Amino acid sequence: MRPSVLLLCITAGRRSIAGHALVRRGPGRAQPRLLRDDRGAVSAELVIATPLLLLLIMTVIQFALWEHAEHIATAVAQQGVSVGRLQNQTAGAGQQEAQSVLDQLGPSVLTASKITATRTAEMTTVTVTGHAESIVGLFSLPVRATASGATENYTNPGQGP
Repeated sequence: MRPSVLLLCITAGRRSIAGHALVRRGPGRAQPRLLRDDRGAVSAELVIATPLLLLLIMTVIQFALWEHAEHIATAVAQQGVSVGRLQNQTAGAGQQEAQSVLDQLGPSVLTASKITATRTAEMTTVTVTGHAESIVGLFSLPVRATASGATENYTNPGQGP
């Protein structure tokens, strides 16, 4: 048989004195038992779950900012190469163009940025390094993008390079 629980003061809408209930174990025998009280359990769960949820959201936002900074660095490097590889241009021209594009696209997203450009007779390379903006301030993720392209050299037909 299952024990039946009789609460004291049920008609008054209150719990029994000191949170006890009577449990009938057989004919005429009643024993007090503590009721399971789960008041405050939701508050305790929120105290644990809310900071973890906020940490998860901030982590997602931080990695989205890092990815955005990667895209900006790639676009800056590609634009620098597209100018620096042209005939009669220099590595400095590619670097200036890259800096101009970075100033327009996102100087606050890509912080502590450094742009280097090299140009040889065959290849032009622009490298952009920096750090993604940090929303927490505890760490910053590094960003690096490199773009390369063949240096343009035009020759007249019948003449060597």
